[in-house]
Amino acid sequence: MDDSLLRTLTPAVIGILVRRGADFAAAEDAVQDALIEAVRVWPEDPPRDPKGWLVAVAWRKFLDTTRAATSRRRREVLVEEEPVPGPGTAVDDTLQLYFLCAHPSLTPASAVALTLRAVGGLTTRQIAQAYLVPEATMAQRISRAKRTVSEVRFDQAGDVATVLRVLYLVFNEGYSGDVDLAAEAIRLTRQLAARINHDEVAGLLALMLLHHARREARTRADGSLVPLAEQDRGLWDTRLITEGVEVLQAALAHDRLGEFQAQAAIAALHADAQVPEETDWVQIVEWYDELVRLTDNPVARLNRAVAVGEADGPRAGLAALAELDPALPRHSAVAAYLHERDGDPATAARLYAEAAELAHNLPERAHLTRQAARLNELLRRGQDVSP
Repeated sequence: MDDSLLRTLTPAVIGILVRRGADFAAAEDAVQDALIEAVRVWPEDPPRDPKGWLVAVAWRKFLDTTRAATSRRRREVLVEEEPVPGPGTAVDDTLQLYFLCAHPSLTPASAVALTLRAVGGLTTRQIAQAYLVPEATMAQRISRAKRTVSEVRFDQAGDVATVLRVLYLVFNEGYSGDVDLAAEAIRLTRQLAARINHDEVAGLLALMLLHHARREARTRADGSLVPLAEQDRGLWDTRLITEGVEVLQAALAHDRLGEFQAQAAIAALHADAQVPEETDWVQIVEWYDELVRLTDNPVARLNRAVAVGEADGPRAGLAALAELDPALPRHSAVAAYLHERDGDPATAARLYAEAAELAHNLPERAHLTRQAARLNELLRRGQDVSP
């Protein structure tokens, strides 16, 4: 049973049903029912035309539902006039589904859930497990999202930037449950890149590939985090790095720089260093300058302060950090790192402890707590902790 095939076919089948007259919510429900039927039937009786099979079964599910509705008479006329189900139109509706599921009227959480369900082909249970929420909660979230977009025309122009933001949110969730959301985000972004010639789509794909290439080196066997400078670079996936760099270079050649291309360029410079000491921090600072110019994002400014600290010394990094709001997420962690590099372990230990209290996930909190404990132990012993 090829689960990836089912997920790939899902948006096309939903699009066919919508063009035949089903509203988006009903089409999505019917396709989910058809996918459940496919899981049951295909292992013993695989179809010669998987897409045609899904269209036929999903359309039958939709008709069964509409016949039971209060508007039975009008829909029975629609049924009589409708052509025999088959593969349907060759029009590719996947791109419109991206735009619909990432509609600006949806909250980011709802847009992510609806995208994973309608475009990704994941079940409600899989999405709930990935986000560590009860299945009933996720079902309500998806239902509300479908109701919100029910009045949006299927062929209405969408916003690529919003779609990319949703895919980036999916990627950043990483892995939970039985669905690898990072890999799923890469699959969906590849799919989008195949349907639209857009440099920022390529930039996001490159960024995902370059970050995903370091995945195996990011955690130890006990689940604890490994900082970039301490990672075993032999564990980095050189195939993904090569692909990411090639995708990025092709996008940059068009000279239409966007934020995801700038972020990917930074990731590529990290990937290019065989050892931490070879990292081209000066060029990384230049790319952060471009990113700040494009977005004026405070998180980008925070990361730039780290890069300045590496390129020009910790005092310069602290000066850049002083220009930012201390309430920013990870501000205390960055300050702790820079103070430690500047030879002030007492301040660094205090700030690491503060950062641990503010951390939103357990691995990060544990890492920061260990950093504070390490420095406090060295201070207690009176050892030299300067870098």
